[in-house]
Amino acid sequence: MKLGLQIPYLTWPGGPAELGPKLAEIVRTADGAGYDSIWVMDHYFQIPRVGAAEMDMLEAYTTLGYIAGNTSRVGLGAMITGVTYRHPGLLIKEVTTLDVLSGGRAWLGIGAAWFEREHLGLGVPFPPLKERFERLDEALQIANQMWSDDNNGPFEGSHYKLAETINVPQSLSKPRPRIMIGGGGEKKTLRLVARYADACNVTGMDPAFVKHKFEVLREHCEREGRNYDDIEKTVIMIMNVGPDGSLAGQFVEQLGRLAEVGVQAAIGALVGVENIKPIGIMGRDVIPQAAKL
Repeated sequence: MKLGLQIPYLTWPGGPAELGPKLAEIVRTADGAGYDSIWVMDHYFQIPRVGAAEMDMLEAYTTLGYIAGNTSRVGLGAMITGVTYRHPGLLIKEVTTLDVLSGGRAWLGIGAAWFEREHLGLGVPFPPLKERFERLDEALQIANQMWSDDNNGPFEGSHYKLAETINVPQSLSKPRPRIMIGGGGEKKTLRLVARYADACNVTGMDPAFVKHKFEVLREHCEREGRNYDDIEKTVIMIMNVGPDGSLAGQFVEQLGRLAEVGVQAAIGALVGVENIKPIGIMGRDVIPQAAKL
């Protein structure tokens, strides 16, 4: 099993003036500790289950560019970009830029969006759920067109119309940056995973819940004519090894239960990451053990 570090919380001691240096220290340490990937949230405001809207939140792709410059090997992605946040053509250009400048390490993490308050707050349209999924489907079509060998052509959708999908330079990742669709919606989200994605991402605290979602995904793959094994199964979770590492063994056991139901990568926020020591504990006591699962 591979492990990814998600960084959803940025309100650290020292405030904004120290945020850049602290983030650089975190990601450099995680890169050296053996993490497979690093992810930031793509939100305008902090989300309710993490903290108050007024807490620190950075723009995702600017932040990923900064992380790229402070790392050398980890994959890089936003977990998860709402389709409403950016026009799809510009989003694909941003991810392509990240991929080129990072040496081929970018992911496109994308979903249908859900946090209405941040949209209303900054004046970004927030269409009904049905339309957001229609836009997500079209955005994924645009991504595949812009990352194809024959990428310069029009795109005519119900919601997006592009006259020229020129994308130069092209991504270094081949055949394109990997696409992760976030969410576990059984009727729409997992169907889009089966149709377009290289990876799914569902909530990963309960193995029985995860197993059920993967079974639904398998059914969608059968209907779409997609090889289920070609899709990487990932979960999002909280990671806690304790400040002194005393919970590392317990956490490895939790990962083992997830591996038994088919999880191939676990991505999550590491409790106390700003203190740096838990990253070293992960590298010493968890990441090598997870690789054997």
